[in-house]
Parts: sequence; C-alpha cells; structure tokens
Amino acid sequence: MSSYLIGLIGAGIGPSFSPALHEREADAHGLRYIYRLLDIGELGLGADAAGELIRTARRLGYDGLNITHPCKQTVIPFLDELSADAAMLGAVNTVVFEGRRAVGHNTDWTGFAESFARGLPDAPTRQVVQLGAGGAGAAVAHALLTLGADQVVLVDAAESRAASLAADLAGRFGPDRIRTAAQAELGGLLATADGLVHATPTGMAQHPGLPLPAELLRPELWVADIVYRPLETELLRRARALGCRTMHGGGMVVFQAAHAFRLFTGREPDAERMLTHLTDLIDA
Repeated sequence: MSSYLIGLIGAGIGPSFSPALHEREADAHGLRYIYRLLDIGELGLGADAAGELIRTARRLGYDGLNITHPCKQTVIPFLDELSADAAMLGAVNTVVFEGRRAVGHNTDWTGFAESFARGLPDAPTRQVVQLGAGGAGAAVAHALLTLGADQVVLVDAAESRAASLAADLAGRFGPDRIRTAAQAELGGLLATADGLVHATPTGMAQHPGLPLPAELLRPELWVADIVYRPLETELLRRARALGCRTMHGGGMVVFQAAHAFRLFTGREPDAERMLTHLTDLIDA
C-alpha cells in the first residue's frame, strides 16, 4: 500500500478542513495518508520561517506540503523550482518533494476558477472589485481575468502590493483590464461594480469581522469570499441578507485540494466526492 506524509504550513490553521479532505479522499483510493498541521503561530515563528520548515519537512520524509497565509510568497526563495503557474503568480500553495528538490505549484487560481464557474454561473463581470492583493489575491485576480472579467480593480491596505500585482497582471492581460484603487474609493467603486471578491484573512475564525463597511453593499452586487472557515462569514451573511448572490470559499478549498492531491499522489481525485466530504465536515 502506498503511503504519504503531507503537511500544511500557515498561521491560525487549527480549524483547517484540509487534513480531513485529503485523508478521506486518500481512504477512497486505498492509500495510507497522514496530513499534519505546522502552525507557525503555535510554534512562535514568523512567515520567514517557512523555508526552514520546508527543509525540516524534507529531512523528515514528508512527500509534500500545502502553504497558506502568510507564507505563500515568503516560501518562494527556499524552493528549487517553480511550476509555470507559481512562477507567473509569484505565489505557492503546494510544494512537492521530488527527491532532494522542492518544487512549488499554485492550485489556488484553478480552484477559484472552478468554484466561481459552479457557484456563480453567468455572473456579470464587467467590473469586479477585489479586496486583497496578497498570495491568494494574486491567484484569484488571475482566475477572474482568465475567466473573462473585463476589468478587475484591486484594493489593498498595502497600496504598493496592489500596484505590484496590477503591474504583473497588466503584463499578462493588458493594462485596460486591471487597475488599483485606494480603500477610500470603495464606496464609489461598489456603487457601479458587478461583483466583489474578498481575498484577505478578515472573517476567518482567527480574524473575525468585516473587511469593509456593510453599508457599501447593495442587492445588485454579487459577493464571493475565499474564506471557508467559517463558510458563512460576516460579509456573506450581510450580503445575503440584502439579497446579493453569494459564493463561499468552500468550493475553492475543495478544488485546490483536489489539484494538490493529484500532484502529491499521481491519483485522479473525485472532486464531487470531496465536495460531499466538505458538506459532511461542515454538518459535523
């Protein structure tokens, strides 16, 4: 029987569904599969410690790692190779150990793209406002533009980070399809935008709250959140109460996990079965 040792590096990851999603899918394939959490917060480490954790995991015989906030970008200098997607996005959420080499991949953008196509079919994307331009934000913006959004407007508390991501995306998709805006402009932007995508940690179990004033929401706006624990964030609850079409982060986490599972094992995951696993975990 094939066996795998996998880990997740990030902060505040105690509530993560990833271990159960991966292990349940592995059970269906008859694999021995152990998935461990490596929480830098509990270890008293910063985001820059991801490199040392990768080296340690490789020495201890791990087969691969998932990477989440706040390490998706800080981990890159410590990898031996990047896939085309990871290099293009400048963010890594999956590391596969191939012998003595650590190879970084990004399954976030395809995970969001699949989730969006299923969760908000036919949603208008003339103009989409995106909150957050970090590692996950880079993947989400790339997915939105790949799916055909006419324009994505990036808003981030760190304006230089948003500007850097916008420059990268403009190089791939053209300068007319991506721009940045200050947080003070959110009111005007959301008054005319088709949709809002939230891609910051706000709303997570460890970071409760709203990422923007609730009064800026309006019923005609669709709202997508990449946070999945809890599935119904305060943002989505407020949006749904107004009548907005909404999408939670569960689909993204399932599809990115399915793609990572394929990279780790070479087996073809059953995404529908993994979606059922997620529903079971939530109900439990």
